[in-house]
Amino acid sequence: MLEDAYLNLEKYVLNDGHFKGDRTGTGTISTFGYQMRFDLSKGFPLLTTKKVPFGLIKSELLWFLKGDTNIKYLLQHKNHIWDEWAFKNYVNSKDYKGPDMTDFGRRAATDDEFKNVYLKQKKMFCEKILNDDEFSKKYGDLGLVYGSQWRKWKTSTGDTIDQIKNVIRDIKEKPNSRRLIVSAWNPEDVPSMALPPCHTMFQFYVNDGKLSCQLYQRSGDIFLGVPFNIASYALLTSLIAKEVGLKPGEFIHTLGDAHIYSNHIEQVKEQLSRTPKEAPKLWLNPDKNSIFDYDMDDIKVIDYHHDGPIKAPVAV
Repeated sequence: MLEDAYLNLEKYVLNDGHFKGDRTGTGTISTFGYQMRFDLSKGFPLLTTKKVPFGLIKSELLWFLKGDTNIKYLLQHKNHIWDEWAFKNYVNSKDYKGPDMTDFGRRAATDDEFKNVYLKQKKMFCEKILNDDEFSKKYGDLGLVYGSQWRKWKTSTGDTIDQIKNVIRDIKEKPNSRRLIVSAWNPEDVPSMALPPCHTMFQFYVNDGKLSCQLYQRSGDIFLGVPFNIASYALLTSLIAKEVGLKPGEFIHTLGDAHIYSNHIEQVKEQLSRTPKEAPKLWLNPDKNSIFDYDMDDIKVIDYHHDGPIKAPVAV
């Protein structure tokens, strides 16, 4: 099964990983250096041993490809993946007048009364992002995140580089190049970023009429984050392959610090008790050619059969 590569990662880290502290204070079981390979000709690698919300993956990737860095677009598509970081910036500002949200991520995970207050405040925040343009501009923008780095990389001379456009051009014109690379990691920007890029760089490779992609991810939350990353980069590879007239090849996922959070262990065990199903198929609107022209309805998964979701807290 296509999914076995991911399930083997879970098994390996659960059985052979070591305890390691982390920025969030949650604690992890971790390993350093792991690689998975997914043959995209055998299906689309969206996990079946738990439901993975493909709509969130689509809207996030389209957000990146637009070069957008404001969560308003995501909220318009009921995507709350990036809420926490924008909300954190707001509650730490002088404009915030609500209840104390110090250490709000961990407190919300352990204190039900606080969690209700926290969720109410965050809901009000999201509604204001959607309905107040001035507030959205000030507190909805996350600054130097993937959309900015991919589409508007700032140079030392004050210019910007559209890495996605450039790499698509180079795949068409120089398919044998070993420089088909997009980077999100800029050492100058890291200290000021809402979240320094976890997926730091990716490289394309053309062979035998197929386009393959390898991602280097410095940090991977195996249970919650990595399934999204697998599907997102498989989708990105498929979109670009269609534009340049190639078939999707492999998605190779190379992880630096691959970890299971200590409060995800039982969820991982539950997932490993399930039997994977056949991978779904990806449908892309045949009338769309440019990667920048796709909307949500132009991208679908077909025959996606899956087990139920498994909930787990997000470490912020």
